[in-house]
Parts: sequence; structure tokens; C-alpha cells
Amino acid sequence: MSTIKVSRSTLEELETLRKAMKAKSIEEVIRRFLIERRKKSLDEMFGIDKEKIKPFTEEDRGEDRS
Repeated sequence: MSTIKVSRSTLEELETLRKAMKAKSIEEVIRRFLIERRKKSLDEMFGIDKEKIKPFTEEDRGEDRS
């Protein structure tokens, strides 16, 4: 277990979020935000060509299936 130093206003905000999210602890609030941020980053990275990608066809296989 470690301790981090935050301002009183940040602590109050985290506590308000904890209640709103029905989280058991402030750590849970922080963990949820970290997971959400990680997911958003991955969606941004892997979704970069989302509108440009088309489904694969049999011709895309590049192998002879005779």
C-alpha cells in the first residue's frame, strides 16, 4: 500500500465520484478511470482506419485453394 498526496479539493471530488459511482473506495474510482482511459487509447489506436477498412474476400486470401 502506498500513499499519494492530493489537494483537499481533489479528495472531495474523488469522494463525490465514489458516491456517484457507488464505488467501495477511492482506489476503485481511480482504477475505473485508468481502465476507461486505457480502453479509450486502444480504441483510438486500433480504430484509426475504421472507415477505410473493407471486409476480406476470397480474392484477398493470396493462396491457391484448388
